[in-house]
Amino acid sequence: MKVAVIGGGSTYTPELVSGFLARVEQFPLSALWLMDIDAARLDIVGGFAQRIVEHKSSPFKVVLTTDQRAAVKDASYVTTQLRVGQMEARRKDEYLGQRHGLIGQETTGVGGMAKALRTIPVILEIAEDMRQLAQPGALLANFTNPAGLVTQALVKYAPYVPSVGVCNVSITTKMMLMGRLEQATGESIDPARTDLKTLGLNHLSWHRGLIVDGKDIWPQVIAGYIAALKAEQHPEWDARMVEIMGMIPNYYLQYYYYTAKKLGGLPVERSHGPRL
Repeated sequence: MKVAVIGGGSTYTPELVSGFLARVEQFPLSALWLMDIDAARLDIVGGFAQRIVEHKSSPFKVVLTTDQRAAVKDASYVTTQLRVGQMEARRKDEYLGQRHGLIGQETTGVGGMAKALRTIPVILEIAEDMRQLAQPGALLANFTNPAGLVTQALVKYAPYVPSVGVCNVSITTKMMLMGRLEQATGESIDPARTDLKTLGLNHLSWHRGLIVDGKDIWPQVIAGYIAALKAEQHPEWDARMVEIMGMIPNYYLQYYYYTAKKLGGLPVERSHGPRL
């Protein structure tokens, strides 16, 4: 079974490779193709990935390429983790709305829309390559921001390719809450026993329930979270606001709840170019 990673030079790649190695029994991967347009970066990250796999007795091979179509050919799964325009484009996104008092981060708002306009055509091109070259029914797992808009575009304009949007906010939040719970109770908790209830999509979401062994323990969880906020010198959230909501906001929502504070923390971007 072949898996292709478009954006294989990403710093997420070693963690992804470790995940595949930990699941060889359940996911019998034979070839992992890492593709990136940045050959130098791919050589560094991809070389590291190859050494990780070799250290585990090479249960699958890792192939590095700058050829997208070669990577996609005969793949059973394709995952996308790319940033069109690289970090310079992200910098521009995050300053795009500043002159209008808007935050320009890369997943929502004006910055997210700018990134979507650059990214969606590239993702649709990958979907078309999959239609032509990948295994029938191959799945595209998108981990590229803005995840919600990209996934919506795939569903609407490339329905011939099965696709799913992936976001790590919910799982990392669940891990954080489980860690606090384990610390408080002294009990190790298997993630399979838990279910985090989240309202919203990707980076516009609120966490509102935690189920452990079929029982909702949210009152206990939110009370502990609020107590921790009150004890911190510089809390992430206003404790009173969280107490009123009864939910834990996604950390990206700080750009909306605390816009002035977030803008105040940014250095002024000076440009002699045309103003939008």
